[in-house]
Amino acid sequence: MKGMLDNSMHPVVSRRTWLKASAAVLALVHAWPALGAQGGAWPGLARRDAQIEDLIGRMTLEEKAGQLSLFAGIGPGRSVNPVTGDEPSVQAMEEEVRAGRVTGYFNSFNPYLARRLQEIAVKETRLGIPLIFAADVIHGLRTVYPVPLAEAASFDPELCRRTARLTAVEATAFGLHWTFAPMVDVARDQRWGRVVEGAGEDAFLSALIGAARVRGFQGEDLRAEDSLAACPKHFAGYGAVEGGLEYNTVEISQTALRETHLRPFQACLSAGALTVMTAFNDIGGVPATGSAELLTGILREEWGFPGFAVSDYESERELIAHGYAADEADAVAKSLGAGCDMSMQSGLYRQHVPALVRSGRLTEASVDEAVRRVLRVKKAIGLLDNPFRSLDPARPAQDERRADMVALAREAARKSVVLLKNESNLLPLPKTGKRIAFIGPFVSDRAGSLGPWSIYPDMDNIVSLEDGVRAAVAKDADITFTSGTLTEREIDGGIAEAVAAAQAADIVVMYIGETTAMSGEAASRVEVTVPAVQQRLAEAVAATGTPMAVLLRHGRALALEGAVRDAQAIMCTWFLGSESGNAIADVLFGDHAPQGRLPVSFPQMAGQQPFYYDHRSTGRPQTTTNGGFKARYRETAHRALYPFGHGLGYAAVTYETTQASTPTFSRDGSVRVNATITNTGNRSVHEVAQLYVHDRVAGITRPVRSLRGVSHIDLAAGESRTIEFILSAADLRYIHPDLSDAADPGLFDIWIAGSAETGEPVEVTMT
Repeated sequence: MKGMLDNSMHPVVSRRTWLKASAAVLALVHAWPALGAQGGAWPGLARRDAQIEDLIGRMTLEEKAGQLSLFAGIGPGRSVNPVTGDEPSVQAMEEEVRAGRVTGYFNSFNPYLARRLQEIAVKETRLGIPLIFAADVIHGLRTVYPVPLAEAASFDPELCRRTARLTAVEATAFGLHWTFAPMVDVARDQRWGRVVEGAGEDAFLSALIGAARVRGFQGEDLRAEDSLAACPKHFAGYGAVEGGLEYNTVEISQTALRETHLRPFQACLSAGALTVMTAFNDIGGVPATGSAELLTGILREEWGFPGFAVSDYESERELIAHGYAADEADAVAKSLGAGCDMSMQSGLYRQHVPALVRSGRLTEASVDEAVRRVLRVKKAIGLLDNPFRSLDPARPAQDERRADMVALAREAARKSVVLLKNESNLLPLPKTGKRIAFIGPFVSDRAGSLGPWSIYPDMDNIVSLEDGVRAAVAKDADITFTSGTLTEREIDGGIAEAVAAAQAADIVVMYIGETTAMSGEAASRVEVTVPAVQQRLAEAVAATGTPMAVLLRHGRALALEGAVRDAQAIMCTWFLGSESGNAIADVLFGDHAPQGRLPVSFPQMAGQQPFYYDHRSTGRPQTTTNGGFKARYRETAHRALYPFGHGLGYAAVTYETTQASTPTFSRDGSVRVNATITNTGNRSVHEVAQLYVHDRVAGITRPVRSLRGVSHIDLAAGESRTIEFILSAADLRYIHPDLSDAADPGLFDIWIAGSAETGEPVEVTMT
């Protein structure tokens, strides 16, 4: 995309130097893909391969069904999936492999066992087809990086590529070939728990970050020992579940599905993703795992995707509960027939595929094509030629929690922190000369810093806020740490103790918010607020009159109330991973400037959900007043408390009105837009400038703003700098009612601004 290939992200270097030096550029080339376009970067995935055709020609129906069946293996001592009953025994796994009844295992982290199973697959089965080993490595394995939503707050695709790259190095050291990530569902309702797994409410940002993570996981060579095959999920529309209710139904127009929810998937596939995972939801009554429109019509016929689709955990069985399939055999016929190639965990494919083919309900050609896709991926990642890649038992000792991994975890965490508010410059905190009371249920908590989907972390090296603060200040610093309450229950005398600590302090830092269990899968919330007992704690502490900063731990945007909303300073600190405490201290004491920007809009009230910045205006848009017959609520204005893209530094920054190189440009041309940004404070800042567009008149009503570019710049105190983006028709296109993907000539508003609700636009006409 031209708007993102400008050198304004690093304006001090030349365009040529930046293009060569920044691997982030690779993540931007296909960031806003044309839907329906053929192609994609799938090296090594030949449509017809003699070795694969020979294997398929010699396979029995039972062996073919085995290649389409994936199962949970033996985990690291605790279940990370909703498995009922005992985990499989080693002997049972060996027997399954020897019989050719399994294509691979997931969420097992024992390279010794994996190597033993691979030896059986290669040496003791008739065809010698190797296994694939997978896991839900969402934001790190032993070294845990910020949850994806937090990392998206960095607005930095290159950072996301780097964390994915080192995640892949560590994960492959434990015998893994494949990860069920990135999650690229666009999530616009903060009640949905899985907001935490994605990049937020914006399709453009989700596309940038999703593509970057794919490239990071997979690396430069799919066959390398440290390459981890990516699996964008959940295909598709899962982020639009009604009411933010997990697993719920989705009712959505084709234009919205394609414009918002499919773009990030196309970006990931264009970046080279080899697999996709289906979604639990239905769309218009058709479950995604059984949707031929999604899995065949769009994924294969429109996009030309040659890899395979895997069900989410038993989602093919769930076609029965949906009322879409009569029984297990019917569920298999409909899911595999629709284009879901691999069954995860249910075992239904290996139970029913042979009989369905023999009865004529499934064609053997359709089964062969599914097997072909699976083997195509196994070959592309090198398994057919090197079955023991990534299965070196010596690697964990070399690649577990390396120094560069720990350093990157800290860097990523501090770049994910978002400063929402900072009245009277309460922050950064001084390291000496003030009595500071740290209060809240998370101040000394370590494990809770990791967040959802931390399935095999190093629990011995997690840095709590207390750990990080103590390491940042002198040993004789006047600091105290008080829990006050538990996350959802009071402690006898706890609030009184917290009040006493606040009264004895010059500054209070409250560390409050959600637990890990409040975010992630099956964690939808009706009220996206700070838990009641913590709110009471905040009110009591605020009543002392001591200046108060609030640190929020959370996996979604929250509706802030009372003393929390009114605090002098507020920071989003999400779930930041292994180095959480060090990273927060880095920003809290001013050793590093805040960089983060909101990837989700903070609502005024919980009842505004779903709420997102790129909404349409309606025929009666709300004006600056709340009166009249307008699109508004009685209780609050129809705008965010803190909008998408918002984030402060430790100095004020001003944007001049956006300027354009020409008032008009042709459909096959481009226009340069620029704005001058000035640091008016006395500290350096890291500014994240954002490019937004609005189509005044179009074939369908368009959002009030849409993100189309991001630029990172560092400004010294008093420094001004002009940044520039290049826009073309490709950046202005949208999905029309006939599903064409193009831009209309006409008048556009263009902003370069610090958030989705600020800035002065320039008018530009495309002829």
